[in-house]
Amino acid sequence: MALLDDIDEVLIPEEALKARIRELGQRISTDYAGKEPLLVAILTGAVLFTSDLLRQISIPCQLDFIATSSYGEQVDSSGVVRILKDLNQSIEGRHVIVVDDIIDTGLTMDYLLETLKTRYPASLKVCALLDKLPRRRRFVPIDYRGFEIPDRFVVGYGLDYAGRYRNLPFICVLKTQVYGQAPAIQTQTPAGRSAPA
Repeated sequence: MALLDDIDEVLIPEEALKARIRELGQRISTDYAGKEPLLVAILTGAVLFTSDLLRQISIPCQLDFIATSSYGEQVDSSGVVRILKDLNQSIEGRHVIVVDDIIDTGLTMDYLLETLKTRYPASLKVCALLDKLPRRRRFVPIDYRGFEIPDRFVVGYGLDYAGRYRNLPFICVLKTQVYGQAPAIQTQTPAGRSAPA
């Protein structure tokens, strides 16, 4: 498989992902017993994680999507976060869990949380599969954390580089020589994702 030739090492194997997501689903089910939380998945990277997490939650819950950007077509962040796709439903009085694939600088998530707070949810929490703490520039409370990872360039399980590698069933480190071979339109930089989540 050509994609595997671009991989330096597997950081989090498929079975470890499944086990941790099962634990997160059980915790959410316990914490929200008697309630009906709304999971808000951040497009596009969190789709796989959210899909698997949803199947591990044993209580009634709902799902919506939001998309943000802070880069446009640039490689470096402009520092301005925009909502490209907003929620389809009101979150007023709802118990909201924002689900993301990775949080690194914290800038995008911080902006998103501040925006959602103005819509008067009953509660607002964050569930992130990966926490790249060494890159944090803004504090973000992560209520449900999958894995803390080092400052490595990771792809797989929803995370991409130049639109590729999302379909890999594990989290892995991309070879540095691959960066220069990617198409001009990039969705991730060697330091992390394209959007400083």
